[in-house]
Amino acid sequence: MPASSLVSIASALCRRDDFRRAALLVVAVFAAYCNIWSAPFVLDDHLSILRNPTIHRLGWEALVPPRGFGFTVEGRPVLNLSLAFNYAWTGPAVWSYHLVNVAIHALAALVLFGVARRALARARCPGPDAVGFAAASLWALHPLQTGSVSYVVQRTESLMGLFFLLTLYAVLRGAESDRPARWQALACVACALGMATKEVMVVAPVIVLLFDRTLLAGSFREAWLRRRALYCGLATTWLLLAWLVLGSGSRGGTIGAAAGISPWDYALCQARGVVHYLSLALWPVRLIFDYGTDRVSLAEAAPFVAIDLVLLSLTGIALWRRSPVGLLGAWFFLILAPTSSVVGGTRQMLAEHRLYLSLAAVAVALAGTAFIVLGRRAWVLCATAAVALALTTAQRNVDYRSELALHGDTVAKRPGNIYARINYGNALLVAGRAAEAVGQFEAATRLRPGFHLALSNLAGAYHQAGRSADAADAARAALAAKPDHAEARFNLAAALLQLGRPVEAITHYETAIRLKPDYAEACNGLGAALAAAGRSAEAIARLQDAVRLRPGFAEAHYNLATALVQTGDAPAAEPHYLAAIQHRPDYADAYFNLGTTLLQRGRFAEAARHLDTAARLRPGHAGSQSNLGLALMQLGNLDQAKARFEAALRIDANFADAHCNLAVVLARGGRSADAIGHLEAALRANPDHAFARETLAKLRATPPP
Repeated sequence: MPASSLVSIASALCRRDDFRRAALLVVAVFAAYCNIWSAPFVLDDHLSILRNPTIHRLGWEALVPPRGFGFTVEGRPVLNLSLAFNYAWTGPAVWSYHLVNVAIHALAALVLFGVARRALARARCPGPDAVGFAAASLWALHPLQTGSVSYVVQRTESLMGLFFLLTLYAVLRGAESDRPARWQALACVACALGMATKEVMVVAPVIVLLFDRTLLAGSFREAWLRRRALYCGLATTWLLLAWLVLGSGSRGGTIGAAAGISPWDYALCQARGVVHYLSLALWPVRLIFDYGTDRVSLAEAAPFVAIDLVLLSLTGIALWRRSPVGLLGAWFFLILAPTSSVVGGTRQMLAEHRLYLSLAAVAVALAGTAFIVLGRRAWVLCATAAVALALTTAQRNVDYRSELALHGDTVAKRPGNIYARINYGNALLVAGRAAEAVGQFEAATRLRPGFHLALSNLAGAYHQAGRSADAADAARAALAAKPDHAEARFNLAAALLQLGRPVEAITHYETAIRLKPDYAEACNGLGAALAAAGRSAEAIARLQDAVRLRPGFAEAHYNLATALVQTGDAPAAEPHYLAAIQHRPDYADAYFNLGTTLLQRGRFAEAARHLDTAARLRPGHAGSQSNLGLALMQLGNLDQAKARFEAALRIDANFADAHCNLAVVLARGGRSADAIGHLEAALRANPDHAFARETLAKLRATPPP
């Protein structure tokens, strides 16, 4: 951005009234989103942020987002770069991503204020500053915007919106300036950045031309003659967009023909969708995170097609007459067109975040009408509406507090959405509620029998619920529908491993990895299967692949550490146990195994610390209590050790090692008779326990004091 342009913007904001309005707008936006900071990553955030290797290091690779795996960042290098800056700042800490999203939205609101008041002044609207500020406030605080602000990866919409508004703002400022070239250069730079953020930016040069013709030049010919260089510059940004689009895939089969949605079905759905979007803009109730597929018949769509045609006709007439109302209509329909016409073809046929920029036209129309009809009294109405919208936005953000809450809300509102069922089922699995997850996936298979994705997820849920045979059957059904589905292959392998058939599991894990070479979970599973088959060296190599592919994969670190311990390389295992704990602080098994390994290596104080954590995380685990007691005994804390052994025996009265260890403590305290009783109990529990037999013989041979 030229330095002189920055100075001009700063000087404009320094005007007292402008500064007050700008500050109030920013404060209002942050207040409306004050409860979003701890909301977790959801849905596509996991893939595009946590599992996106190109943003985990701030470098040129951030400008080359992954292709072909369903990443939202695919073909959008500026979005990917912004996430890379976030990751360089705070890593995966989610609060910083929310902070940047809200800041982008607040900046977009400020630029919209600037665009609206200048455009309204050109249109000779009374009170352009007041109307522009009211419109920007209604737009910024509207709960429909949560889809682009609270959902982190949909920064693609808000960031593109910011560049879109900056493009138009720079054009309007250039028309007022004695040195328009700097503003026109800024417009072209902003437009190029927008093209590299989201494809909807394709309509920006057209919107600029319509504004120019209606508000500035008076005709298309005059607009071209006055600003030929500007339009040539804006047109070149289409070349950048074309290059990015041609270099992109189908985002993992979610867009275009790969999504399985015909242009006809998509267009019919959008006919109803436009009316739905307008109704939500006026009355934002029952907001929905994921609409899923929504096919409608021609008869169902016909009334909405008629309404759309009337609105489009009125927009066309208004544009022909050079009415500012026509600009609002063109703004609404043209910005929606790339995603809400015959062009789209995504599996999510409706999406509220698509209304992010189009909503500005509705906000300006409502604010302008209010001030024309009510005059200054419109302030009360607009302020009341803004507060109500902000409160509704804050309430909507409550649904983002967890994936469980968000997807549960979606299922409640769209029970026929198969993808909502699948997402809710996955959230239930993460929460450890496998039986409920099974119910959601079974409902999904009833909604669409034979759907490979639902069957594959059902297999995973059966596996987690301990129903391995059912898991194998569901996975085979998924593979019958889609033989190259890597996740179904993985779930079949996991079920076979749980059924004690590691050799068969190895074959399916290897197939899953061939289908999806960066499949860290499959590498981890293959490592576990190889270890179970006694192929330790190969197991370690595959588990190393898993942690290389996903450095934050706690289970893979744990399995690798365990495999290293089994091969006698305990020192190499320790950092992987620590990594597992770092990435999953409640990983009781990792604390237990690390503590046990340290205990065997004679590092008793460290062992006691980790075993104490394991015992607190899992109070009902007898092994943690017993091994902690052993570490304390080695440190000379016999009373504490005795209490831990007794706790282990309350959990498992037949725990032979705990009986033996308690006997040692009792014998040291001079209670040989009690010690003999525990050694006898140990032998009853395990007749082959050599230590118990030898110690018992020694105690019986030792005369009482």
